[in-house]
Amino acid sequence: MSDTTEAKSGAPASIGYSSPYRAYVLFILTLVYTFNFIDRQILVILQDSIKLDMGLSDSQLGLLGGTTFAIFYVTAGIPIARWADRSNRKNIVSVSLTIWSAMTAVSGLAMNFWQLALARIGVGIGEAGGSPPAHSMISDYFPPEKRSFALGIYSTGVYIGITLGYLFGGVLGSMYGWRNVFFLLGMPGILLAIIMYFTVKEPPRGLGDGTADHDHNNGPSFFEAMKYMWSFKSFRYLSLAAAFASFVGYGTGNFMPSFLARIHEMSITDRSIALGLVGGLGGAAGMLLGGYLTQRLGRKDIRWFMWVPAIGAPIALILVLPVFFIDDIPTMLGMYITPVILSALYLPPCIAMAHALVPANMRALASAILFFILNLIGLGLGPLFVGAISDALYPYMGHDGLRYALVIGSLVGLVSMVMFLLAAKHLPADMKRVSSTKI
Repeated sequence: MSDTTEAKSGAPASIGYSSPYRAYVLFILTLVYTFNFIDRQILVILQDSIKLDMGLSDSQLGLLGGTTFAIFYVTAGIPIARWADRSNRKNIVSVSLTIWSAMTAVSGLAMNFWQLALARIGVGIGEAGGSPPAHSMISDYFPPEKRSFALGIYSTGVYIGITLGYLFGGVLGSMYGWRNVFFLLGMPGILLAIIMYFTVKEPPRGLGDGTADHDHNNGPSFFEAMKYMWSFKSFRYLSLAAAFASFVGYGTGNFMPSFLARIHEMSITDRSIALGLVGGLGGAAGMLLGGYLTQRLGRKDIRWFMWVPAIGAPIALILVLPVFFIDDIPTMLGMYITPVILSALYLPPCIAMAHALVPANMRALASAILFFILNLIGLGLGPLFVGAISDALYPYMGHDGLRYALVIGSLVGLVSMVMFLLAAKHLPADMKRVSSTKI
């Protein structure tokens, strides 16, 4: 396929690559992202079995599912993204998928907390090379007017992976034990890495904007990129808004299986199916809805990219609080799906706006910086925060301590709402500055 005609004419990306092929690439990248979260989520659904086997506390579970993983995930993400802005992104994603899939399988060999922590560090380092290069590729395959929805489709991989991780992790865990689940769900990712390597093409940078550039070796350093992006107030606020939104998502999401097990005494199979269908599919719907609404409304006023998740956050909070106190399981799960949808609106527009503020040769780095902030606060602190509060309340409340830890963690969603509104306030002026601001 030739993309030179497109680069010269400034035409949309569809001229360089056919629509079916771009759809195929988006499908493969979404599938890779799905494997990312399958490998990440199986620890969550299996954590009560692991806790019993290894004698762990909720704080240690929070470290394994959040902090330990996140520190290495976000730290490795910066140099890998810098590399991706200068090198072949498709190859980087393929190699990264191979690494995190292999380390997921190794997790099944762990005999204690520290061995499992080291295996999860390996998974985190591998997964650091997944999203930033993929975001950059999608922004080159799709023009700006289609980018937010394309990123929304890609981002459904989070919740498809959560769904499959819950379903396969729970069912296989009850049949074969938690160790074998890591083997069974880790190894298929290596096959997908081979398929991606041989069937996905590396697009020229800027192709989606009609400014394809094959000379991409002069991208900015991390500190130059950070200084540039931090000069935009809208980016400061949207990155913090995304971070606190993910704080709620990871903090509550990582302990919902334990909540269903301890409070409602659901079996691992029942809770994996329930959370897979309600949490997973609801979240995927939220990602698509967030991408669609912001892309449609943002044509009239760019502030809608931030207003949509700002509106969703407080409504999600109001609806989720009763979930933790309803005794009837079908009613509780039925009420849970709406806040899951609303709390998932934020990621596609945040990525789209981060890319809109930067030149094509630093989009992977822009995603890495956004994810550095998002995951350090959200994934790094959310599960640890909820787990620590649960441990602190346990001597006084027993298992009900987890119930109130989830309530307290959910209240952080109000912080994300304020940050989204502040980002919306500054976004129009910052977008006008983009063309005149140099890096």
